[in-house]
Amino acid sequence: MEQTNASHRLVKGALLLTMAGLIGKILSAAYRIPLQNIAGDVGFYIFQQIYPVLGMALMLSLYGFPVAVSKLVSELNDQGYKLTLRSFYIPAFTWLFIICGSFFLLGFTQAERIASIMGDEKLTASLKAAFFVFLILPFASLLRGVFQGKGIMEPTAVSQVSEQVIRVVVIIGTAIYVSNAGDLYQIGIGGAWSSIAGAVTAAVVLFALWIQRERPAVGERAYPPFYFARTILFYGLFISLNYMLLLFLQLIDALTLVPGLQTAGFALEEAKAAKGVFDRGQPLIQLGTVLSSSLALALVPSVTKERKLKEPYQVEGFIFGGVKYCLLLAAAATAGLVILFPYVNEVFFQDSKGTAPLQLLMIVILFSSLSITFSSLLQGLGKVAHTAIVTALALFVKWGLNLWWIPQHEEMGAAAASVVTVGFVVVCHLFLLHNEYKAVNWVSLPWLSITGALTGMAVFLVIVKPSMAGIDNRLALLVYLLIIIAFGAAVYLYLLIRFKALKRRELELLPFSEVLVKLLPKGRE
Repeated sequence: MEQTNASHRLVKGALLLTMAGLIGKILSAAYRIPLQNIAGDVGFYIFQQIYPVLGMALMLSLYGFPVAVSKLVSELNDQGYKLTLRSFYIPAFTWLFIICGSFFLLGFTQAERIASIMGDEKLTASLKAAFFVFLILPFASLLRGVFQGKGIMEPTAVSQVSEQVIRVVVIIGTAIYVSNAGDLYQIGIGGAWSSIAGAVTAAVVLFALWIQRERPAVGERAYPPFYFARTILFYGLFISLNYMLLLFLQLIDALTLVPGLQTAGFALEEAKAAKGVFDRGQPLIQLGTVLSSSLALALVPSVTKERKLKEPYQVEGFIFGGVKYCLLLAAAATAGLVILFPYVNEVFFQDSKGTAPLQLLMIVILFSSLSITFSSLLQGLGKVAHTAIVTALALFVKWGLNLWWIPQHEEMGAAAASVVTVGFVVVCHLFLLHNEYKAVNWVSLPWLSITGALTGMAVFLVIVKPSMAGIDNRLALLVYLLIIIAFGAAVYLYLLIRFKALKRRELELLPFSEVLVKLLPKGRE
């Protein structure tokens, strides 16, 4: 009974953590839309130049370091050791601080050089401010890892949502103030302070909950100095790399797009504005990827190396189902955004600038959703280092393509480079997964049914799209756009069912399953 209760608590906590993560990611993507509306394209460009630094710090604090610390906690608990200040908390915190402090020192001292590479030395102060957030990470990372190692997920969930809310409030407040004051580069500094404020909030929340639950003894040092370093440094960083693909794409665009556009003949101010327009795609990609991969990732915890040995057919079913659901959602999101993007651009970002390259960039949603799903499956099967290496290789692919294509094709070149890079990652992940799940099995996916349903949805959207042309009011256009999207989704789901892409047992898991099942062709299981 005790084991059953513990298992139930763990599953409940994991679901809570997943929900908190989903809320946090949606907030993280959504606030950049009003930010662009308030600060304009140049103000948005300034924030996006430092955002990859802030995003990487957040990934380390939410995923990499806590997972590494929780691994240490689980191992020590299994061996019967108590977590005392001297034996665990002080050395673990010390190593976290050494690693994060190294990131801070490297970034802070090289901020002027980084800004120079970006082609805009006025970004130096914003970059220096951004790297300060690394000094706050050890506090929240350590306590999140301790709670997660003990199977207590609620503190991490509460701290995660609190952190994101504070970040959003501070950065939007800063944007309003700066847009009135006139110095747009203060938005970068405000963005850095919003992340620092969020990290401090998370640390305070976690510390308060830790004090309530824990009374650690002083104890004695019991482990060699590098016992913690190995797990925290390598395991923590490898885990984080797998969540940073989109951030790396943004980082390389931040470093290369403005200089590349200047090489193509843009003046600096024109290049900055063009980069701000190009960055409109990032929140939409993040939202699309989160929503498209969330259902598939719910199946990922069921895929482990140990379970694969004991129940190979069941695990293969989870792998197939996870990828199938991800493909169905990501393909629809990508196709819908590509077709409707002129009006999506106008509704969310006030005008239709940059529509063509941003339409191409939306294809990233399809490949990035599949990439996240595949990498999560591979991690469950024990291939953490393999997926991290693929992500590192993708950096070189994106960098090389940007240097090649941007001077020739401008923003379109940067968009194409991102699409090719995430496609490269998906191919590599398929190759890595081949030993565990044969590539020939993907033939069983309902490719024709998906293509038919996408075609039907696309035809519907193309037919109704001209009816939006005469709407000048953004709010009215948003309402009409949402109605069209809802009908488009309904057409897509109807055709998926009629073309036999979804089975009865899959439909029974959805809302209004009684109605949906009736749409199945006769004889369909």
